[in-house]
Amino acid sequence: MALKATIFKATLSIADMDRHYYADHHLTIAQHPSETDERMMIRLLAFALNADEHLEFTKGLSTDDEPELWRKSLSDEIELWIELGLPEEGRLRKACNRAKQVILYTYGGRAVPLWWEKHHHKLERFGNLTVIDLPQESTAALASLAQRGMSLQITVQDGVVGVADDTQHVQVEPAPLT
Repeated sequence: MALKATIFKATLSIADMDRHYYADHHLTIAQHPSETDERMMIRLLAFALNADEHLEFTKGLSTDDEPELWRKSLSDEIELWIELGLPEEGRLRKACNRAKQVILYTYGGRAVPLWWEKHHHKLERFGNLTVIDLPQESTAALASLAQRGMSLQITVQDGVVGVADDTQHVQVEPAPLT
């Protein structure tokens, strides 16, 4: 018997002063059985950093030809494709050919510089690709905020992200690689 996804409910109160975006989002997130709390919380963080009314989660881990999140136009063109982790260059090439803008959020500590060294020469040719590294200490701390029912306040100012619930506050400083 296959394992089922765990369902999480999250309310994000986003105050993104860098983009002048202020909104509440009520989300339902399906955590794949093989997905860690850290990775799921990074998906939520990626949503918050790019939030708008048309951004949506996809089937993610269970589908090879979809990103973690995307925003499509009314004519079904992919405007924004968001990936997580350390994907192969071919996956990013495909994403860059299909979408107007692609953002990759890397995480994983010491593995990131090794991955970047291997792939950055091939990735530089894609003008619509942005690669942003998330510090391992911060992503590990985000995992501690994971609960089946979450209410998170997310503040973005000068490139620094604060994520808080009623008891904890995590600060994330995304670092652009491209």
